[in-house]
Amino acid sequence: MMTKKKVGIIFGGKSAEHEVSLQSAKNIVDAIDKNKYDVVLIGIDKQGKWHINDQSSYLINAENPKLIQLNKSNDTIAIVPGETDNQMIHAANAGALDQLDVVFPIVHGTLGEDGSLQGMMRIANLPYVGSNVLGSSVCMDKDVAKRLLKEAGINVANGLAFSSAKKDKINYDEIKEQIGTPMFIKPANQGSSVGVSKVSSKEEFYKAVGEAFQYDHKLIVEESLVGREIECAVLGNEHPKASVPGEILPQTEFYSYESKYIDESGAKLEIPADLSDEMVAKVQKAAVEVFETLECEGLARVDFFLTEDGEVYVNEVNTLPGFTRISMYPKLWEISGVSYPELITQLIELAIDRHQKNSMLKSAVWDEE
Repeated sequence: MMTKKKVGIIFGGKSAEHEVSLQSAKNIVDAIDKNKYDVVLIGIDKQGKWHINDQSSYLINAENPKLIQLNKSNDTIAIVPGETDNQMIHAANAGALDQLDVVFPIVHGTLGEDGSLQGMMRIANLPYVGSNVLGSSVCMDKDVAKRLLKEAGINVANGLAFSSAKKDKINYDEIKEQIGTPMFIKPANQGSSVGVSKVSSKEEFYKAVGEAFQYDHKLIVEESLVGREIECAVLGNEHPKASVPGEILPQTEFYSYESKYIDESGAKLEIPADLSDEMVAKVQKAAVEVFETLECEGLARVDFFLTEDGEVYVNEVNTLPGFTRISMYPKLWEISGVSYPELITQLIELAIDRHQKNSMLKSAVWDEE
């Protein structure tokens, strides 16, 4: 009989995407192959505490995206760095938790997909799904990511970045002269369209700047590209592959947080996108190139704008894309022939494979010394 692997699903978190993460975790728990894996649920509350949760009661209002909540337990946990086993203990009595074989961190946004959680897992010597510290942190910062993509000759929208320390230097008239209107204001380190505004006037502009700075110390102002919103999912480590592209057909001003996770009528997803074979190949090639340029591993969703003249521009890269029932990443792979449960399995095996190869590499270096 095959021994099941223990998978720690870490979800929730302190970011503005807390509720999205709860939805993603629920879908993964429901779909994971129970014949291969036993699930250990670790919920992070909005204060940052880690809770061991029971699978029968880890969520409140689980079926309502607007009211969903983490059901906090009294069993909080701590991490012991430097150990090769028993890295996680009960905070109350220091008793060891069940040994995890791999971690599936589905904490979206700040402290979840920005390299922080990935660094903690690395220090704890635990295999984890998704990009490493570098790839995670680079992709989380839209300003840094786009500078690297631009350096690699990959198309990105024209834009400017401003830190909160230089807030007084943000001048609407000067920016308008450089990139025109309408324009997008975005927190540099945020996902799921949180804090994003599309503006066309000075009044809207300064209001949007204030809102973006509520979510991050740095914002970017970008030109509004006219084009189709095309998304492509990437899966793999050393040899990543791209899914069929899909298209977002927003029914609102733009593809907002509400459209992505709450109001299913806010956008229509067309999978596969209505593209020529030549354009499909172009988008897939670009997605893999972006994935490799930004040092991604495991998974990422690459979002593009496709202009009328056939040019592909990168909008953003998400290294821990949503796994809700209406999320684009799993839907793209489903249409590409990889079912939701199989996708979860592949991601877990990719994480374990990378960890084993890294461990072998370290052993080889130590042996040489």
